Amino acid sequence: MQNVDYMLELKGISQRYGNTVVVKEMSLSLPRGSIGCLLGPSGCGKTTALRCIAGFEQVQAGEIVLDGRSVAKPGLHVAAEQRRIGMVFQDYALFPHLNAAQNVGFGLTGSRADNARRVAEMLELVGLSDYAKLYPHELSGGQQQRIALARALAPRPKLLLMDEPFSNLDVALRERLCGDVRDILKHEGATAILVTHDQDEAFMIADVIGVMNEGRIQQWDKAYNLYHLPANRFVADFIGEGVFLPGTVLDDQRVEIEIGVIEGEFDAPCACGCAVDVLLRPDDIIHDDESPLKAIVREKAFRGAQILYTLQLPSGAEMLSLVPSHHNHAIGEPIGIRLASDHIITFRAADAASGACCDA
Repeated sequence: MQNVDYMLELKGISQRYGNTVVVKEMSLSLPRGSIGCLLGPSGCGKTTALRCIAGFEQVQAGEIVLDGRSVAKPGLHVAAEQRRIGMVFQDYALFPHLNAAQNVGFGLTGSRADNARRVAEMLELVGLSDYAKLYPHELSGGQQQRIALARALAPRPKLLLMDEPFSNLDVALRERLCGDVRDILKHEGATAILVTHDQDEAFMIADVIGVMNEGRIQQWDKAYNLYHLPANRFVADFIGEGVFLPGTVLDDQRVEIEIGVIEGEFDAPCACGCAVDVLLRPDDIIHDDESPLKAIVREKAFRGAQILYTLQLPSGAEMLSLVPSHHNHAIGEPIGIRLASDHIITFRAADAASGACCDA
């Protein structure tokens, strides 16, 4: 079995505020040089978990191990300044009276010459060498974000934490910077954790993502698996877009739904003949004018190159389909569709009886 070098390990940590448990027995392992992400809705506990890792909060149960050293557990709390952790905050927290170069060099403790070299190196890395003498108010939001990142990375921290770092930026700039930040982190060989509620940010930056709900990590996995192989119904609902259609398990490789039979490998939640809910993504439903199977357009959302259609089946059930935008159909119009699903994602129907539904 291959040994993995983990920079960060959370071993069942818990934290509460008063009588409210905010983080519940949370565990994860982040390999050295990897970028992780805590993703979830507001109030799920992701920022509290980040504050525990940083040392701003004391854990009430479990253990945090950083670079092989225990830094937090009941009876032990290594101070934040002794953990060698860098932080990039939501508002960047740049010092307004220092210029860009001075902000980047603020946390450095080497010689003047070494510090100057490191500052120049970081400014070049983030593409702002020509802005060294400008003050924060003279920089754009994206430039401020880059300076904050350079300042956090300059002391070569063991771990970099980023708390909603793109939330103050417009969508176009956010998408561009996500790719840039990933490239910068990989160039530095940094280990990092991002906290966000934005799935697109998580997918663009992180190597591994933890979907959180009610203080727990529901699934710690790659983006592809979160989308195509969700561990539970919450992850399936939260990640991406999709709808559940009622289905019936035919055998261990087939499930029948209203629009046909889906074939493939899957973990059936119950035996043959039982009722399940089948997750269909918009890319599972293909628009095909030649198909005899029709659905009615109930809603449409123009997305430039594509249109997201909400379609109604004869039973009244609705599903989504992502269609090239030159197929511009009117609301109320019937269109041909066909099923093109490569993954079968099922969960036991909410009203299904427990246990096997029939003999295999």
